Amino acid sequence: MTTADRPAAGVSHLWDILQPARRTRVVDIGANPIDGDPPYKPMLQAGLCTVTGFEPQREALAELRRRQGPLETYLPHAVGDGDTHTLNICRASGMTSLFAPDAATLELFAALKPLGEVTAKETLTTRRLDAIDEIDGIDFLKIDIQGGELAVFRHGRAKLARAVAIQTEVSFVTLYEGQPALGEVDVELRAQGFIPHCFAAVKQWPIAPLVVGGDERRPLNQLLEADLVYVRDFSRPDGLDDEQLKQLALIAHHCYGSYDLAVRCLYLLERRGRLAADGRAAYLRGLG
Repeated sequence: MTTADRPAAGVSHLWDILQPARRTRVVDIGANPIDGDPPYKPMLQAGLCTVTGFEPQREALAELRRRQGPLETYLPHAVGDGDTHTLNICRASGMTSLFAPDAATLELFAALKPLGEVTAKETLTTRRLDAIDEIDGIDFLKIDIQGGELAVFRHGRAKLARAVAIQTEVSFVTLYEGQPALGEVDVELRAQGFIPHCFAAVKQWPIAPLVVGGDERRPLNQLLEADLVYVRDFSRPDGLDDEQLKQLALIAHHCYGSYDLAVRCLYLLERRGRLAADGRAAYLRGLG
């Protein structure tokens, strides 16, 4: 990494300890930030990562490009299995999907039903993750494309082979016809060498027709969706090289506050003789 490509010293005490070979390579599929800031925002603000985002919805893409910084690139591709599909554009942009909304399921959730109304349809050809030349590597994949995640994983195995973290939306109750549920996604990601690490968010919804306290969005217990974080299986450290451990430590620390996972990565690097003898102690001191 050249001096121009390296974040300023002191921006991240963990970066200074690890001295990784490069910035973290983030890919964000479905980059429209409808649910707030992405988990990698602290890294982006500190200049610790680059972001390649994908967003096929024109207005959302235009807004992302309007706000993008020098370390961000946003592309209009719909990522999937490489085939041509129909994009179901819903009243709420966050429910737009390559899958058609399931009327029977939406009937269970009164507040969601009008948001899932299809207002237009568009034919588009998806791009396989493995075939996208603009991506030269992935450390951290964030993905939220309303049911299309499994197709991306299955057609992105080569690009994901060196990734160390994935944040994906998973569904407990599927809102779309033919949408893969959590179990199918979990089987695929475990087969690729990932294990669940934490929930970044859990979404619950009230079952119709009950309305609690006059708020039709106030839930009781029914699980609907979650953002689930998978990480490369660190119980098999021989499957991670030194740079992968460094990138996993940075993501764990900056994106999720998973200081225990970061310390584990530092410990493994110490055992390999790839970290200064006081590296782990210096990190812990920095945590205060």
